[in-house]
Amino acid sequence: MGRPRALIAVVAGAFLLAGCGTGPSQVSAAAIIDGQVTSIDQVQGLLDRAVREQPYARQLAAQHKLDLVGREIVRQQLLHTAVGKAAQKENITADQSAIGAAMLQDPLAGPLPQSVTASQDAAVTQLVWRLRDHREALTDQYLEQKLAIKYLPTLTVNFDYTTVGAPSADGTASSTDPATARADAVAKARQFAADPKSVTGEIQRGAQGGVEGNVGTQVPALSSPQDATTVLFGVPAGTVIAFQPNPTGGNPTWVVAVVRQRATGKPVATDQAQQPTPDQLSGIGVRLVQPYVGEVDYRINPRYGVWDAVGMDLAPNAGSTKGIVLPTTGAPAQQ
Repeated sequence: MGRPRALIAVVAGAFLLAGCGTGPSQVSAAAIIDGQVTSIDQVQGLLDRAVREQPYARQLAAQHKLDLVGREIVRQQLLHTAVGKAAQKENITADQSAIGAAMLQDPLAGPLPQSVTASQDAAVTQLVWRLRDHREALTDQYLEQKLAIKYLPTLTVNFDYTTVGAPSADGTASSTDPATARADAVAKARQFAADPKSVTGEIQRGAQGGVEGNVGTQVPALSSPQDATTVLFGVPAGTVIAFQPNPTGGNPTWVVAVVRQRATGKPVATDQAQQPTPDQLSGIGVRLVQPYVGEVDYRINPRYGVWDAVGMDLAPNAGSTKGIVLPTTGAPAQQ
C-alpha cells in the first residue's frame, strides 16, 4: 500500500492541530466511570473556570449554551477511559518525547484561537482540552491517531444500505421534513434489525423505485477517510445503523445500513487511496475507540444527557441522538 510511513508523518506533525444506563446512584455525581466519581460540583468548577479564562466560553454563556461544555467535559472523561483500554489492548503507546516537546510550547495554553470557533463542535472540544490536564489531553489525541494509523491500511466494511429523506428532484430540499426523515430512518433500522432476511429484497425493490441503495457495497477506509469517521466503521458485523453521513453539509439524507463484514486482516489494494487530513485522522481514531466504550462501566447523570453511539458523544436526551445502532436481533440499541 505504501502509506503507513506518510501517515506516521502526519501524526508526528499534526496531531496537535486537529481540530447508557440510568443516572448515577449518587445524586451529586455527574458521572461514575469505572468507579471514578466526577461530581456535579467538579463540572461546575470547570465551567466557571472556562468562563473566567476563555472568551469563547463567555460567548457560549451569553447564548445559554454552556450545557454543551458540560456534556463535553463528561464525554472526554468517558473517552479518556476508553482510549486507555484501547491502547492497552492494541499495544499502542504514546511517544513521550513527542508529548514532552509539544508541552514545551503547550498548544493548549491561552485562549481558544479565533480560527477554531467557526465550527462549534470543534471549538467546544478544544475548549475542554484546555480545561483538562494538557499532557493527558495531548496524549489522548496522540493515541487516537496512532490507532487510526494502525488500522487505516486494512480496515474495510461491507454493507447493504438504503436511504431516507433524500433531496427532492431538483436537489435543493429534502423530500420530507427533518423530524419525519429521522423517524422513518429509525423505523427502517428497527425493521431491518428485527427481520434481517428481508433486507436484500427490500433494498433491491427500493432501488428499482428510484431510492438510492445497494447490496454488497464495500468501502476501504483508506479510499474514503471521511466515511471512516462515521459509525459505519465503528460497529461489528451484524449491526444495523441509521445515521446522516453529512448532517451539517446541506444534505438531509439518512442512510440505513446493515454491516455484513468488518475486516482488518490484510492491507487493502485500492487505486483510490486518499491521504487523510489531520481532522479526519483524529475522527477515525475516535471512531475506532467505539468498541472500547462498551468495556467501560459508566453511569451518566441525565442532566448531562445520554451516550450517543452514532455521534460518539453525549446527546441531551434519547430523542436527540444522531441515529441508532442495533444488533440484527431486534434487541435494544447498543450503547
